[in-house]
Amino acid sequence: MSHKSSRRGSKRTANSGKNTLSKPSTFRPKGARGRPTNIANAVVIKDADIFLLCQNDAGFPLDDNEGFGLYYHDCRFLKGYEVSIGKSRLNALASSAAHGYKAEFELTNRDLGSSAKSRIKKQSVGFNWQRIVQGSKLCVHDVITCTNYTVEPVEFALTFVFEAGFEDIFEIRGANPSKIGKKRTPKWHRDTLVFSYDGADGLRRTVAISISPPPIKVRRRNGADVAVGLEAKQSKEIRVSIQIAEASRNESTSINSAPSQDAETLSKGLHQNSDDWLHGHCQLQSNSSTLNHLFERSIRDLGALRTVLHGEEYFSAGLPWYGTLFGRDSILSSLQSLAFRPAIAEQTLRLLAKYQGKEVNDWRDEQPGKIMHELRVGEMAHLNEIPQTPYYGSVDSTPLFLILVAQHANWTGDLSLFRELKPSVEHALDWITRYGDETGDGYLQYSSKSDKGLGNQGWKDSGDSIVNSDGTLAEPPIALVEVQGYVYLAKVSLAEIYERDGDRSVAQRLSAEARELQTGFERDFWLADKNIYALALQCGKRPAEVVSSNAGQALWSGIARVDRARQTVKQLMSESMFSGWGVRTLSARELRFNPVGYHLGTVWPHDNSIILAGMRRYGCDDEARAVFSGIVHAAKHFEHFRLPEVFAGFSRREFPIPVRYPIACHPQAWAAGSVPFMVESLLGLVPKAFENRLQIVRPALPDFINQLELKRLRVGKSSVDLKFERNADGSVHTHVVQVQGRLEVEVSGGANLAAA
Repeated sequence: MSHKSSRRGSKRTANSGKNTLSKPSTFRPKGARGRPTNIANAVVIKDADIFLLCQNDAGFPLDDNEGFGLYYHDCRFLKGYEVSIGKSRLNALASSAAHGYKAEFELTNRDLGSSAKSRIKKQSVGFNWQRIVQGSKLCVHDVITCTNYTVEPVEFALTFVFEAGFEDIFEIRGANPSKIGKKRTPKWHRDTLVFSYDGADGLRRTVAISISPPPIKVRRRNGADVAVGLEAKQSKEIRVSIQIAEASRNESTSINSAPSQDAETLSKGLHQNSDDWLHGHCQLQSNSSTLNHLFERSIRDLGALRTVLHGEEYFSAGLPWYGTLFGRDSILSSLQSLAFRPAIAEQTLRLLAKYQGKEVNDWRDEQPGKIMHELRVGEMAHLNEIPQTPYYGSVDSTPLFLILVAQHANWTGDLSLFRELKPSVEHALDWITRYGDETGDGYLQYSSKSDKGLGNQGWKDSGDSIVNSDGTLAEPPIALVEVQGYVYLAKVSLAEIYERDGDRSVAQRLSAEARELQTGFERDFWLADKNIYALALQCGKRPAEVVSSNAGQALWSGIARVDRARQTVKQLMSESMFSGWGVRTLSARELRFNPVGYHLGTVWPHDNSIILAGMRRYGCDDEARAVFSGIVHAAKHFEHFRLPEVFAGFSRREFPIPVRYPIACHPQAWAAGSVPFMVESLLGLVPKAFENRLQIVRPALPDFINQLELKRLRVGKSSVDLKFERNADGSVHTHVVQVQGRLEVEVSGGANLAAA
């Protein structure tokens, strides 16, 4: 079905079966147009609530379904933007989006022949294209500088063609909405082209595009020609401003040209904001330029993904598909960066507490005390055609919420947030017992009640991700191995916080429940013939007997027995699991293994960061260093050292560079948070802020890092500068360079401490 007919046709019937719209896996409603298949090389920029994906020539094809375009509030406002000289597209030479809010492109002309007023040979004219997204004004600013590199004058016309989409992001990814609004005919108002759409949800969405200098000719109703005349070596600018708006149709609106803005001044302001965010964190410097660039990229990407809702900042999960609040993703990325800047964690917790489940609502998989999974604010959400309003189909968001509450207290040495959120903490603990354990066997499980809910509700939430060794899918209710670890860690961590808050009875109860869970876990999840913990227990407490990365995440919590944990690590580092770039999601020996299956053999940086933390917990330092090295070396092969959400699970022997996953998000929050979290784990940083102490347990560095410094690492109200040096025998010497405030640094298992 073409896009045009799908947006203007008659009402369509919504698919009534289970779907996995939150992740790109199996759902494709009958009659819907095809899903995007490849955005691996997309240039992505974002500021506040708007973001844009384009090709390396700065455009996005009018007839393309890959998901390129300009987005706001789960709607693709602009879906097509092409620039040409006559019928000849510009030739892309280079593109860069090193800063989240800005992209730069270098292009040149092809051989134009008679398509220009005077013959212009190829590569005679250069086009430097600067693009800035300004979220506060819901505007995109393009400045195209045309330069004549020849010794003769040239004249030509640049043709601009635009196409508005106004599609809900779920429609782009394969959904088939039953209600459709009305797209109005685009019109020119003086020098401004206006597209508008009267949504079925009562909102009018508009795109206003102005071009300077004014066009000499309007093409059809969605394009224009701009005359360019250049003397030898002369340069001239063309400015394009794209203004979007969303308002109730009852509100009076006026059509204005998109705001004129000095691009250089705007860029400096946004760059300063990005630098302020970067320098507000603990700083890392090492002898490895790769790690230095990767760490900075991680922090800048997290900054770009910051979004504000109800006055609270959080990390939106990833672009383009998950540019919104996700319980699991926003919690984990806050947790990964907690040692370097705790403020986002505090705001994220408050925001998620606001949306905590209040009733039993099967449509949204909601239950009292449950932490939400996903919030959407587009047309289909407004019309209740999808359950993400918010949707609660995540079994692990709730225990992860509790872990973040406890870890935030440990890093800040402050109980005020815990006390503020104590009702939410208690509701979350009650949900785990009352609703999460539906079979009464002591494990946190899931089975979706919503007819449009997620079939799988752990972090591997694609429809085919939880499998048996014979290739069949696991049968709900499903208790995932790592989720039991999360619950264990939540209760152990909160027991300490309750004890510190003076509530010993709750502390003792939580500790007892954690011990009981640990006993059952060892009894029911261990696979003696595979020397690893099962992926999950399914209906009837039957184990899903496959080798998967989930078992590695369970180690992070400390729930595993030491000997079994080390056997698990050995399996994770076997040739069938460790690709050389990282630990795969599923063993290459399993029937369902697929190196480009979303959760069936790919490598996820965030998964590896949690596995690494588990390896360190159980003393498997060599294996942890190998995982760290694999992920860091993989990052060198991605543009600007930006780790994507996921990449393919082909081995390093098969391909000398990591193979891209075609529709992976980039930037993506928990991928960006992976390197900071791995650095924290490798250095053995354990906060004891209530006691004004920082423990450094068995600091470790890989062989390509001989020296690493952390500056302004905050623990409670104090900060410390640390220097780590790797000795010839592999041991690491820790220097305390400087302490601001009252803080004791205690090193165990490493070389001698050298105090300032």
